Amino acid sequence: MNDNKDWFVSWFDSPFYHILYQNHNEQSAKDFIDNLFKNLTPQYAQRQPTSSYRILDLACGKGRHSRYIAQKGFDTTGIDLSENSIQYARQFETDNLSFFQHDMRKPFRINYFDYIFNFFTSFGYFDNETDNLLTLRCIQQGLKKNGVFILDYFNSDWIRQTFKSDYIQTVAGIDFSIQKRIEGAYIFKKITFQANEQTYSFQERVRLFTLPEFEALFEQAGLTIGNIYGDYAFNPFDSKTSNRLIIKAYKNK
Repeated sequence: MNDNKDWFVSWFDSPFYHILYQNHNEQSAKDFIDNLFKNLTPQYAQRQPTSSYRILDLACGKGRHSRYIAQKGFDTTGIDLSENSIQYARQFETDNLSFFQHDMRKPFRINYFDYIFNFFTSFGYFDNETDNLLTLRCIQQGLKKNGVFILDYFNSDWIRQTFKSDYIQTVAGIDFSIQKRIEGAYIFKKITFQANEQTYSFQERVRLFTLPEFEALFEQAGLTIGNIYGDYAFNPFDSKTSNRLIIKAYKNK
């Protein structure tokens, strides 16, 4: 049983995390990135060569998004709290791709990046609410003037509507027993399974941020929200029907 205060430290470093979520594969990552850059391109078209743009993949995991972004020619950096994920990702480093273990609540390169991306609901984990604002301020500091931040989060309204409390998910021969509950502004997911003749149990805890809450946080952090999208095809956001909340914001100082 994992009883660490910061649940994400041990869970994200566990090989079972990557087994459970392995359906988020390389092709889905590529499709999302292709759609993302189709959306971003008009802003920077004909301004400068692709290779001169610096991009940070914040909470990059094993680097599946970072690798494809680098293949497009961008100067790409991936950072993640998980030591195991970064050790894995480093085998793919190239002249324009590098990885570092780093806590997103701490500054990382000031006024440096043209884009910072935070994908797959890799935010809202912290027990201390002030850490959410601290993270956004670190993102703001890391961007160049007029730099762009993309946050990919679940739509909390959609999560509440489609909530399923208990189910079994079998992946790679492992039966993951999933128990979910919503308490106030948080969704909890308890994950129990047997592997290697042992019983494991982890718990996820993620903040159910609403769009108005994000708007308030972004304003405090010095980020101006531009476009808001509701899925990975970048259709407009609808609070009742969209399964994602994808925010495009700019450094305004």
